[in-house]
This record gives sequence, structure tokens and C-alpha cells, in this order.
Amino acid sequence: MRLGFLASHGGSAARHITAACAAGELAATPLALASNNSRSLALAWAREAGLRTAHLSSVLLPDPAALDAALLAFLMESGVDTLVLSGYMRELGPQLLGHYTGRVVNIHPSLLPRHGGRGMYGDRVHEAVLASGDAESGATVHLVTAGIDEGPVLAQTRVPVQPGDTLATLKARVQAVEGELMLRALRQLGAGTA
Repeated sequence: MRLGFLASHGGSAARHITAACAAGELAATPLALASNNSRSLALAWAREAGLRTAHLSSVLLPDPAALDAALLAFLMESGVDTLVLSGYMRELGPQLLGHYTGRVVNIHPSLLPRHGGRGMYGDRVHEAVLASGDAESGATVHLVTAGIDEGPVLAQTRVPVQPGDTLATLKARVQAVEGELMLRALRQLGAGTA
């Protein structure tokens, strides 16, 4: 696989996956990262890691169709065949989704379909899990489609919600399983078994 990443902030998934590729744990080549945030730590890290980078945002390209086309062009020019969302906080456009159908993956910090959809990201998800009284949470890697968090599930890992959990403790427990879950899903996708 030839990997591209979209990230808005730190890009922890991109970093974990790139390190796994360098260690021979994933048969893939990280090539490029684009961010909608010119100050994102992910952009700075990707430049230092030797990835091709681009800042493409609605500030630079206010027309959604133009932004969609620019993202697609950047990824195609970079040789990307599989796209990983690494904390990317924007919806993808129809051109990009159409070109990469079945090859865009995202990780969500809950057991989808629970606690997914519009507005459900980051700490909001963990807060919703705690408020619901769920006995377990976890992480889900899914294919990205036009619907928010609605794409087919590739892999899930469950973690218990423990008595006395706080946002911080539940978040830490979920984040601890996300990296290996994403690698497992990418291996399945690369092998054609996803």
C-alpha cells in the first residue's frame, strides 16, 4: 500500500503507522500528508519525516468542490492508493471519496454505531459513553463513506468502562488500543481480507 494521511492536529495515527512501516510491522509506504490547519503539528512532523506535505483548507479554497479537487490532485500526484484519516476534522468531498472508494479508513473512539455521527468526535464521544452508562467502549476502524461514521466496520477493539472512570481515564484506555487496531485493519485491507 502507498499511504496518504489527512490530519488536522497532531496526527498520532499517521505517526504510529509510519513508525510501524519503518519497523517492518506493516507492508506499506507512507508518502504524503495534507492538513487543513497550517499550524498543525502533523504538518511539521510529516515534513521532518520526509513525507510530501500540503496545507489545503477552506481558508485557501473556500469553494468545497475546488478544495475536494485540490486534495484529490495532491494525493494522486503523490502516488497514494490508500488514505488514512488521522484526526481529520473535515468532511471529505465526493470526488475524493469516489476515487478512493473502499480505500479510505478512519478510527473512531467508540464501538460504532454507538456514539458516532455528526458532532461526535474526541472528548465528546468519551463523555457520551460515560453519560450513557455503557459497560464497555472501545475503538472502531471503518471505511469512510459520505455518511459520518456510517461506513463498513473493518475492526473493533473493546475496553471496559470501569466504575469511577473519568473522561481522562476512559480516553487513555481507548487510546492505548487504537494504534494496534489501525495496523490490524490496514493489514487486512492490504491483504484484501477486509
